[in-house]
Amino acid sequence: MTAINPAGGDEQAVAKPEPTTPIAFRQGMWSAGPSDVSGYGGLVQPIIRHVRSAAPYGGWFDQVAERLRHLVPDLPVDFVGIDRAEMTAYIPRQLLLAVVQATRDDPALRFEICLSVAGVHYPDEAGSELHAVYELLSITHNRRLRLEVTAPDDDPQIPSVTSVYPMVNWHERETWDMFGLIFTGHPGLTRILMPDDWVGHPQRKDYPLNGVPVEFKGAKVPPPDQRRSYQ
Repeated sequence: MTAINPAGGDEQAVAKPEPTTPIAFRQGMWSAGPSDVSGYGGLVQPIIRHVRSAAPYGGWFDQVAERLRHLVPDLPVDFVGIDRAEMTAYIPRQLLLAVVQATRDDPALRFEICLSVAGVHYPDEAGSELHAVYELLSITHNRRLRLEVTAPDDDPQIPSVTSVYPMVNWHERETWDMFGLIFTGHPGLTRILMPDDWVGHPQRKDYPLNGVPVEFKGAKVPPPDQRRSYQ
């Protein structure tokens, strides 16, 4: 079966992804474990991560994948994932700068803009707990491409791409601030949301749940880690 690609680019049919088997299920609003502070623990969600796809991918995805393999020959064989008509390229961190240089400068790719850099923390993925996700946009070809790079907790370093995409200076600072990813070569990797003397990185999943009391007229709400658990 085919479907029109909503991710931009050529108006070509793109193969629908086959159903993916979850690697696990998450219970509750946030994660497995005791009841969450919202009092709602009945939510069950499948965990599906880092889907790899086999060629042909359909539409312009094959053109981009083949061009990247040509320009960066050391890329792994299974570096492409297609899901919900979107393309993700899983890039080893040592190849990141070569890949972004190619995606921006090669006429067949021409992803001129990096829209954002975001962090993700998967504490159960030994050796690749920290992820950086880059959203690229090609104005020339009207296409979007996602890059994903991992680093271990004990060596949380990823090359900065500010030399290729200067506009991500602030995005990398926020990702460092919230997740602790160190972007080597960044011109000024300092906190951007939290105070300079803040300890820890608040959006990591192992960051302690805490807060400050909130006072309303006639009532006082305790911080999240002091609220009672609901069954």
